[in-house]
Amino acid sequence: MLFSSVTFLYWFLPVVLVVYFLIPDGRGQKQMPRNMWLLLSSLVFYAWGEPEYAILMVLQILSGWFFGLLIERFRGGIGAKLALIAALAVGLGGLAFFKYADFFLANLNRLPGVDIPLLKIALPIGISFYTFQALSYDIDLYRNEAAVQKNPLLLATYVVLFPQLIAGPIVRYVDVARELKSRKTTLEDFGVGARRFVAGLAKKVLIANTLAEVVGIFAAENNALAAWLYLITYGLQIYFDFSGYSDMAIGLGKILGFKFLENFDYPYISRSITEFWRRWHISLSSWFRDYVYITLGGNRRGAARQVLNILVVWLLTGFWHGAGWNFILWGLYFGLLLLIEKFLLEKPLKKLPSALSHVYVIALVLISWVFFNSFSAGEIAHRLGLLVGAGTGGAYTAKTLYYLRSYFVPILIAIIGATPLPKNLLTIAENSRSLKTALAAAEPIAVAVLLIAVSAYLADGSFNPFIYFRF
Repeated sequence: MLFSSVTFLYWFLPVVLVVYFLIPDGRGQKQMPRNMWLLLSSLVFYAWGEPEYAILMVLQILSGWFFGLLIERFRGGIGAKLALIAALAVGLGGLAFFKYADFFLANLNRLPGVDIPLLKIALPIGISFYTFQALSYDIDLYRNEAAVQKNPLLLATYVVLFPQLIAGPIVRYVDVARELKSRKTTLEDFGVGARRFVAGLAKKVLIANTLAEVVGIFAAENNALAAWLYLITYGLQIYFDFSGYSDMAIGLGKILGFKFLENFDYPYISRSITEFWRRWHISLSSWFRDYVYITLGGNRRGAARQVLNILVVWLLTGFWHGAGWNFILWGLYFGLLLLIEKFLLEKPLKKLPSALSHVYVIALVLISWVFFNSFSAGEIAHRLGLLVGAGTGGAYTAKTLYYLRSYFVPILIAIIGATPLPKNLLTIAENSRSLKTALAAAEPIAVAVLLIAVSAYLADGSFNPFIYFRF
């Protein structure tokens, strides 16, 4: 089930919220009825499209809960370490089987005399996200950074909570453990959450989906200008698509009484690649930092080991996104850029004029999308060649200029929307005595208009999946 669907917006979500708020609020065990309703609703949400894989998800949760009990039971001893290793083996083993089995088999088949049939297993939606969430519980428990959860239903509620179940942000158990036991939603929280949800919905449906059409047009052209416009529009599309989903998840969490951490912070205004990854998909980069990079030794074991640790993290980051060599290249590309910045460019970048540092970041990030959204070495080489005019269309064509003029306004709106400018203007208006009252009156109208516009767009029944569903 998609957030950006009529079924979710006008059937599933209203029923969930009405029943949720009819259940009396409480603390401790009195909060359980609401949690059980969320658990049931989340399982229905997930099983709506893939009922057979809901069982897989439940089994992963139960294994994480069981190994968590063992970690607590044998805390401080070898038993706890063995339980953690088992938890990692089961969680990562399931992820590897469903997501990477055919990738490895296909590459083995390239060896002389090897011909192993591919499994052709469908990828369970959200497995990369809910696996990392379940693992974070066991790892934090082993590190004594989280308390054991003896009730499997509460742990399941955390993992399958439908706002962030299938595309993040990756929420850690320690961040919501208290709210699972006691939370309260005020009318103000409900309003803030609803506005955030509608804003994210508009980003996805009105901007990202429109950009998807433009991306397809420029991808079909064969000249340098179209190649750069393809990367610009794709970079904007994936930002509005994914950050829009994160906004919706955070907004829904707020409505239900949960505070999810931010996942995007205007990454395209960064002045270095290092800063970019502090602002883009924050929950994933922080997960790899805390559970992989630091575990490997971080920067505590000398420069050579630090280089290796960074490359390992970015190899895994790329591979997390998909079972393909293009994703591995994409991850290593960023790993190398981060190493270059750390050891060579850190000081020069600080001295570089702001405009030039922004151009530096945007250019390198746009080039990264060539690897990310290409599925063969030939396609990567072709698109990189187009960027320097190696296509048959040369620098540009009249057709490309026509499409640029036709879609200039939505592209410009997207570029402006990817900066803090709209938010800053809104903040100035909210702090202005003369505008504050008018803004307060206009805000619900604006939210209603956005919701109507989104509903009109969705009325034709167009399929509009989120890009990160395939990861």
